Amino acid sequence: MDQTREFLPLSIAVLTVSDTRTVETDKSGALLVGRIEDAGHELGDRALEPDDIYRIRATVSAWIADPGIHVIITTGGTGVTGRDGTPEAIEPLLDKVIEGFGEMFRRISWDDIATSTLQSRCLAGVANGTYVFCLPGSTNACATGWDQLIASQLDYRTRPCNLAELMPRLREV
Repeated sequence: MDQTREFLPLSIAVLTVSDTRTVETDKSGALLVGRIEDAGHELGDRALEPDDIYRIRATVSAWIADPGIHVIITTGGTGVTGRDGTPEAIEPLLDKVIEGFGEMFRRISWDDIATSTLQSRCLAGVANGTYVFCLPGSTNACATGWDQLIASQLDYRTRPCNLAELMPRLREV
């Protein structure tokens, strides 16, 4: 962490993908909102959509087009059951996929859930200068994703490099 650099708060939107959760019962979304705000970032928006690829795409597409949203984090819909379709909804929207994100997430998760980590189809990429991270729906997975991967990459002070400093919308800073 380079303390000589100023922290740059980002606007982050959170989408929970679930057929069963409500905003009141959405512990994973609430965990992410708390982590975002505790880190000094701003909650740009929050939504909950069912496991429907077109509704997921509509919400995420609107956020990608919004210049006020810098990052999107989804939780849920990354498994292998019949209705899990978050990766299928998101990947066509991405200009570039960050291949290492899913690999690193599964490696880190191995310590907690062993071979069950192969069921995680988490994904990350960039679309229109907006970073998109798709995490599994469990609170543990969201904590792992944020704490061990996403938080440091969205902190402009992280060295030797971070995703925040690559954002076209923040380059003039």
